[in-house]
Amino acid sequence: MMWKKRKHAATPKGSDLTAFIDEGSEIEGKYTFRGTVMMHANVRAGIVFINGEVVGNVVASERVELRGSARVFGDVEAPVVVVEEGVFFEGNCKMTKMQGADGPPVARPEPLDRPASRHLTNARQ
Repeated sequence: MMWKKRKHAATPKGSDLTAFIDEGSEIEGKYTFRGTVMMHANVRAGIVFINGEVVGNVVASERVELRGSARVFGDVEAPVVVVEEGVFFEGNCKMTKMQGADGPPVARPEPLDRPASRHLTNARQ
């Protein structure tokens, strides 16, 4: 038979590398994945949630959340930055004014099913 039906690949384990994003890559829209993605690049987005490792700077117009076992090697810049306990962060943090907002950003309350985390907000006017 000339055409064979492709078998579905097994679901990757949490530690399996499923993608590699390097400098020069550009993604527009939402990027969702299963498994592990190695990212060595600068990240610019509205909202950024990091659970894994990022080597590069992260700039968000709304918020950045470093969660769980995140490891970030680079600077983080956003109006709201959330750093959960257990995160490794090596870099500088710059709090910016939220785009289009007249006053300082307001931290949203944590859902009850998530562990408490530390909110950092911009104190400058």
